[in-house]
Amino acid sequence: MKSTEAKVEKSVFGKLEDGTAIEMYTLKNAKGAVAKAITYGATLTELWVPDRNGKLGDVVLGFDNLQGYLGAHPFFGATIGRYCNRIAKGNFTLNGKEYTLPISDFGRPNMLHGGAKGFDKHVWKAEPVSVAHGAAVRFTYFSKDGEEGFPGNLTATVIYTLTDDNELKLDYSANTDKPTVVNLTNHSYFNLGYSSDVLGTVLYLNADRYTPVDSVLVPTGEIAPVKGTPLDFTQPTAIGAHIGEIKAIGGYDHNFVLNGEAGKMRIAARVTEPGSGRVMEVWTTEPGIQFYSSIGLDGSITGKRGVAYKKSGALCLETQHFPDSPNHAAFPATTLRPGDLYRSETIYKFLQK
Repeated sequence: MKSTEAKVEKSVFGKLEDGTAIEMYTLKNAKGAVAKAITYGATLTELWVPDRNGKLGDVVLGFDNLQGYLGAHPFFGATIGRYCNRIAKGNFTLNGKEYTLPISDFGRPNMLHGGAKGFDKHVWKAEPVSVAHGAAVRFTYFSKDGEEGFPGNLTATVIYTLTDDNELKLDYSANTDKPTVVNLTNHSYFNLGYSSDVLGTVLYLNADRYTPVDSVLVPTGEIAPVKGTPLDFTQPTAIGAHIGEIKAIGGYDHNFVLNGEAGKMRIAARVTEPGSGRVMEVWTTEPGIQFYSSIGLDGSITGKRGVAYKKSGALCLETQHFPDSPNHAAFPATTLRPGDLYRSETIYKFLQK
């Protein structure tokens, strides 16, 4: 690939019905890799990284136009908030007061990914950020007190940085004027190869334990070992090797408890695609990661370049605090108070093998 200088380019991706322009920011690094993100949902729409032969390929699912993102879809590439993953029955208590959130979990009685209109369905403000050895854009969203039932006026930011080392860095921060709960993540669907599914993709997770769930996918409060279960990815294992053993939901949708100290950057996952030679490492400061094998895709959604996205067509690795943490005192806390700053960092690093 030809070496150039990293840069940020701004364009219009489309317009909402009320005429609001949705901006696209294209990040290009010195090695030719490209990341594109839009102000609707602070959504990552494209990520072009090289295979073992140096050929660039787009490794995330999504749509060619804004209309796709405005319609019903499973959060392709979106920034998720105010609380990613599930809160049981849409209820939690904070400082003795009970809060009620919308039930939004595809037929299950839970709040999922921020409610009926989470951060993924709002327009964020954006501006390029000057960084050394890369290209970056900062997205900012102001979430009003009471939005989707959550307390406190919250200002959230996420900075996307595409470094010259082929890393996509996501730096999250948030502050509030009233005690609230916060859990932010990115919901990109990755396919690093040339197959229509990821069953042959090899996954390593730096997690000896996970949080078991009940019949509606809410944590029971237990933290259990992965050893001896289909969830054991402590040694690199093909995603399809044991997926058939998970009969209740037909695949992976599980929160893993990452080894090491939460708050400190360490490796969470490594994805190796034998066909393309692409390798993606996930590094994070978060205590957990949700591995989702796209069990909800069924071929009914046609995405970029006319591809119909089928079951197990991609994998998500959502760095996070644990699901339903506000209702489990033993889980790492997700409470944010006035004067404190929420911080989280995740890096998707791309290599070749």
